[in-house]
Amino acid sequence: MISTTAIFKSKPEHIEQIQNLLNHLVTETRKEAACVRYDLHTSENIFIIWEEWKDQPGLDIHNNQPYLLDFIAKSESLVSAPTQVYKTIQIL
Repeated sequence: MISTTAIFKSKPEHIEQIQNLLNHLVTETRKEAACVRYDLHTSENIFIIWEEWKDQPGLDIHNNQPYLLDFIAKSESLVSAPTQVYKTIQIL
């Protein structure tokens, strides 16, 4: 199992637009065969996606999906900092 956390910091004036883009991304990603979990969390203008994937090949497929690439392109001007992505290993 592979766990990934992605953190997006929206510009305050684009919170709703970022959330709409993320909602679409989550809906499409959850249809992927290798997706175990893809949950969206928020706190003010911070959005966090917590992901779990069956394997690396499945995550690689996800990383090349048109809806993910479209999200990345559209969100670049809407965020106030670069997206942070952490690939993690559960220790407890």
